[in-house]
Amino acid sequence: MLTRSFRPAALTAFAVLLSATLLAPTADAQDRRRDDAFAWSGRIPSGNAIRIHNINGGIEVLRSSSGRVEVSGEKRWRRGDPDDVRIEQKSFGDDVVICALWTPNSSCEERGIRSERNSKWNDRNDVSVHFTVRVPEGVRVVLNTVNGGIEVRDVTTEVDARTVNGSITARSAGGPVRARTVNGSIDVSMGSLGRAEDLEYETVNGAITLELPSNFGAELELSTVNGRVTTDFPITISGTLSPRKLRGTVGDGRTRVRASTVNGSVTLRRGR
Repeated sequence: MLTRSFRPAALTAFAVLLSATLLAPTADAQDRRRDDAFAWSGRIPSGNAIRIHNINGGIEVLRSSSGRVEVSGEKRWRRGDPDDVRIEQKSFGDDVVICALWTPNSSCEERGIRSERNSKWNDRNDVSVHFTVRVPEGVRVVLNTVNGGIEVRDVTTEVDARTVNGSITARSAGGPVRARTVNGSIDVSMGSLGRAEDLEYETVNGAITLELPSNFGAELELSTVNGRVTTDFPITISGTLSPRKLRGTVGDGRTRVRASTVNGSVTLRRGR
């Protein structure tokens, strides 16, 4: 997420430093002031995406019943200056990108937040931005943050969710859903894998729980260091059977599913 372009997949020392800076104030939620700072609504063609890029704050995604994508951003702070954080919306083709920006010379790009080399973070700025996104059927969702959890529920669409410090919970009657974090659990339920060829779930400190359709087929690579791997599905095993590592095939193996953690278990559950 942040290099000169800020992407959560790049788990750099910068993300650790940033989390220590922005998460230092631990006041109760009641002490934090709030400001409904941003609202956007529009139509995005089916198959295209709404992309949310955040740094400090969580993201919540719900199903839209209006046929429109609706995004709101709420600033929350205790001692920082909310005016130092701005929210921008841009269009790249038929995709819509919305970013929360913490430095004057950072910019909102399609794949992340771009920050110049001389960008300087305000150590006292504890402002966070909480995004709420409502999406209709057919619009893909791409979610990136650093310090904050991601929750997706009651949607029917494709989701790609990434954070560094926070858990990811996603419930989609459709799919597919992909998820990656570092410090947090991953709990994903999908009604369909769609045409996905690769599905990846990765964390370091946290459990991974995947609920998949009862008729799904996949090549599996599931692993943990401190935990166990369990599955509800009958699997044709490849290689040595281990309680911490499983490689094998379910059904026709048409999709590749990879899930890995260090501290936590990996659980594969059969859906309805």
